[in-house]
Amino acid sequence: MSLEAKVMEELKAAMRAKDEVALRTLRAIKAAILVEQTASGAKESLSEADELKLLTKMSKQRKDSLDIFTQQNRTDLAQKEQEEIEIINKFLPAQLSNEELEAEVKAIIAEVGATSAADLGKVMGAASKKLAGRADGKLISETVKRLLA
Repeated sequence: MSLEAKVMEELKAAMRAKDEVALRTLRAIKAAILVEQTASGAKESLSEADELKLLTKMSKQRKDSLDIFTQQNRTDLAQKEQEEIEIINKFLPAQLSNEELEAEVKAIIAEVGATSAADLGKVMGAASKKLAGRADGKLISETVKRLLA
């Protein structure tokens, strides 16, 4: 089932339940999908990788906003962002724990034969592809740097 179909099912359920938070977030996801479809040359549907990238981007935008609102003591706006993050994360694969991430990165380092910090680019390229959507890019980068140091 495509992301668009999943979102539509959730949207219908949210309408029946009169869940304003879910409605707002799901409509934002649907709008982003439509924008992406029309921007990418009118493909009928997005690839799974494109869907993952889109959701990850939306989640990251909201996390950045959440951080800003928290720093400014705007709990009302921070709460709204947190609720939206939770709904978007339902559509993302489960995030790796720090231990799982470290194990994956160690396997990738062994796979590409990296031995020093000079191999950072090689490892990051492979890790970014393999762990897309399952771990934050910044966290992947920090783990790779720590293990290659």
